[in-house]
Amino acid sequence: MEKSALQKARAAYQPKLPLGLRGAVSVKEGAPTESVADQAEIKALFPNTYGLPLVEFVPATEQREYAAMNVGVILSGGQAPGGHNVICGIFDELKRQNPASRFYGFLMGPGGLVDHKYVELTADIIDEYRNTGGFDMIGSGRTKLEEPAQFESGLEILRKLDIKALVIIGGDDSNTNACVLAEYYAAKEAGVQVIGCPKTIDGDLKNDQIETSFGFDTACKTYAEVIGNIQRDANSARKYWHFIKLMGRSASHIALECALQTQPNVAIISEEVEAKEQSLDDIVAYIAGVVARRAAKGQNFGTVLIPEGLIEFVPAIKKLIKELNDLLATDEAVAATDGKSGAEVVEWVKAHLQAANRATLESLPAGVQKQLALDRDPHGNVQVSLIETEKLLSEMVGKKLAEMKAAGQYTGKFAPLHHFFGYEGRCAAPSNYDADYCYALGTSAAQLIANGKTGYMAIVKNTTAPAAEWKAGGVPITMMLNMERRSGAMKPVIRKALVRLDGAPFQAFAAQREKWAEETCYMYPGPIQYFGPTEVCDQCTATLKLEQA
Repeated sequence: MEKSALQKARAAYQPKLPLGLRGAVSVKEGAPTESVADQAEIKALFPNTYGLPLVEFVPATEQREYAAMNVGVILSGGQAPGGHNVICGIFDELKRQNPASRFYGFLMGPGGLVDHKYVELTADIIDEYRNTGGFDMIGSGRTKLEEPAQFESGLEILRKLDIKALVIIGGDDSNTNACVLAEYYAAKEAGVQVIGCPKTIDGDLKNDQIETSFGFDTACKTYAEVIGNIQRDANSARKYWHFIKLMGRSASHIALECALQTQPNVAIISEEVEAKEQSLDDIVAYIAGVVARRAAKGQNFGTVLIPEGLIEFVPAIKKLIKELNDLLATDEAVAATDGKSGAEVVEWVKAHLQAANRATLESLPAGVQKQLALDRDPHGNVQVSLIETEKLLSEMVGKKLAEMKAAGQYTGKFAPLHHFFGYEGRCAAPSNYDADYCYALGTSAAQLIANGKTGYMAIVKNTTAPAAEWKAGGVPITMMLNMERRSGAMKPVIRKALVRLDGAPFQAFAAQREKWAEETCYMYPGPIQYFGPTEVCDQCTATLKLEQA
């Protein structure tokens, strides 16, 4: 495969490791842990992996000998920059411990384990993917490991390959599955350890032990570069309002981080919308007000950042979606709407909704009404992710401004443009921060395995300091679990981390947003820098700096 100049240069980059993972390593264990909530229920579900201590790796005085061990790895869920470096970190540490150890990658996610599809990862393969983006080394998938039949099928191939430990690299759901798998194998005394690694660009897998999920840094820097470019163009042409939707369905961490990096005129934070019980009209009125105030100063341009999941955080729309999901799943709805046109389905739906929800639906543009009434996923739920929120908001803002103009409250020009930045950031070449962080996570995972741990997630903390001062270790996954209703039943899951409105990142944003709204305070972060001064190349996110003070 032909390589670009950057690929060749990045292949030679040696990620930095914490002192605790260099040379001889020993284990420092803390006190027993308990889950963040629902302790009795979680303990009952995970009797073999509950209450384990926190682990930290520290320099040892003597080098120990390691037995050869075969290890497997799975990439689970959506891609995130740095995944390949996690794998490289596992491989290098595994081979450093004992060159006779072997390493296997299961192909296309957890399904590769269940279906026995794998490849042995050798130095020739690993070296092709050092410091690269994407998950294309072994591919990824979204198969959930939930059923005993899947666990048994996986155990069959693990025994055939003599694999004693499995690393699952994924987000909150994937690591919950890793915890369930670890408990199952421990209960059966199968002799297979299971370790997780925290991945998601959305940034919602974090807590007191996990400072950030890998990929968040790189994805936000990638989006912020393009937002900065757009803002420079807007400030040059002075005639367009750019409505920019960013990934983040369950939380607004990406939108908030990009706002802190670029200082747009408007950034909507879903968690604030929900907390203040704002309506869609409230959001539209706010944006229109900013447009009008800037127009009064002759500034008929600007940028608006919108989280992907915004519409689900608007209380009235959340209630509407809940009733739609229940209504459209009925036999009556299936029979009544079969073969009907979109307009006919919408009218039928309106006739069967409660008055408040009907009013909410009728307040939306016709196109969005059809999307809500017609587009459903295989489970029968409304496919909210298909709604082009950026276009919905700009259309409603345009109508609001027309009303304001008729009332003599607005005299400017409004020309909207639309963007959705999602896949552009998931497979970017990892920043130095993510390259180092992921390599350290992989090395930690290999050390957890070597020290006989199972049901743990690899962690690296203190990452606002130079890499040598980072602290590596592991946290029991059960410590992060609580019980939540999923698919009609209570299940153990890792609690998602939403944007905290009392947190330092949001407070820093809130303190400046009115100034950014009326003035043009754009920042232009530019592309990710891989080579050059530390203060340019090795910065973590603004979110992490503010959180860690």
